[in-house]
Amino acid sequence: MAVSLDLTDVTARDAHGANARAALAEKPTLIGMTRPQLADALKQAGVPERQVRMRVQQLWHWLYVRGVSDFDDMTNVSKDLRAMLRENFSIARPEIVEEQVSNDGTRKWLLRFPPRGAGKPVEVETVYIPEEGRGTLCVSSQVGCTLTCTFCHTGTQRLVRNLTSEEIVSQLLLARERLGDFPDKDTPQGAIVPSEGRKVSNVVMMGMGEPLYNYDHVRDALLIFADGEGLSLSKRRITLSTSGVVPGIVRIGEETGVMLAISLHATNDTLRDELVPINKKYPLKELLDACRAYPGLSNARRITFEYVMLKGVNDSLADAKDLVRLLKGIPAKINLIPFNKWPGSAYECSDWEQIEEFADFINANGYASPIRTPRGQDILAACGQLKSASERMKKTERLAYEAMMIAGHGD
Repeated sequence: MAVSLDLTDVTARDAHGANARAALAEKPTLIGMTRPQLADALKQAGVPERQVRMRVQQLWHWLYVRGVSDFDDMTNVSKDLRAMLRENFSIARPEIVEEQVSNDGTRKWLLRFPPRGAGKPVEVETVYIPEEGRGTLCVSSQVGCTLTCTFCHTGTQRLVRNLTSEEIVSQLLLARERLGDFPDKDTPQGAIVPSEGRKVSNVVMMGMGEPLYNYDHVRDALLIFADGEGLSLSKRRITLSTSGVVPGIVRIGEETGVMLAISLHATNDTLRDELVPINKKYPLKELLDACRAYPGLSNARRITFEYVMLKGVNDSLADAKDLVRLLKGIPAKINLIPFNKWPGSAYECSDWEQIEEFADFINANGYASPIRTPRGQDILAACGQLKSASERMKKTERLAYEAMMIAGHGD
């Protein structure tokens, strides 16, 4: 049975109005800053020039190796400097609105972030999937999405805003903290996690939103994930998934070196125009040309092509043959994803026998084609099921809401 924990207790709910008002004048956060940005922030706050480089290294270690979320925990930083940092900056974790635990061990967090132009505070979902030998965190890059892919639940939620690099990085920091994956942190009793090594060993940018439509913030977050003196995730264990924003594909490979996944789902432009409407702007030929040019592409660094199995739509043996022809010459792995039903969806999952026949044909033609085991379906945490209730407010609504919060009403 799935467990759902409402973490907004009475005290937190009573403070929500105050938090909303405070968010209008929030302190800048140090989380998610690049090293040069962190150095500039410290200089502007009054840290002497000769100390800046050392302080950047010091803070980087506390934030990303030790995983602290309170300046007072930085025990080798002077009391005066801690006071200055506390007065000028924040390193707090996002608010957890709800934490759900599936009967298969999958965890989903509903996280709340400040409005930052959206009017009201916004919410996103982050999912942790434990498996034998690894733990994968599925990270969101936007609140909502612009792409309206017809099989995806997130696509039914209009884009509210992009997440900042801080909000993207904070998803990983919070997950590692909750799972006991930082020094001096305990793993929750009964939690399903890998028996050895890191609790979060892999990160996939496959949550809410299209990462390449939030390019700068996503790039900065990926570089922080992979930084060898901080979170230190292997670039081969970081995967960015895109629906096919062609101009950003080669660029993100050049600037980050992470692995690439493509939400493909169809083998011809007519069907892909329907399933993944961005295909009308960047059709299959342009997409696959960008894939062939992806930096570092080889049999050791293959592109993953995601293919959702929709009954009677894209699951025939003819589709499998077309898929093999389409990807010829591209070092690739093909992830077959049984469709995960969500409220109001018009599609059905392919029959299991059909999925296996499809996979067998792909395998026989030289491509690894694992069938992704559905995880977290009972808490709507499976692939394509993520969505939050956040909506973008009109400018007049946003201004009225902000005025109400400042006045102290509407708590």
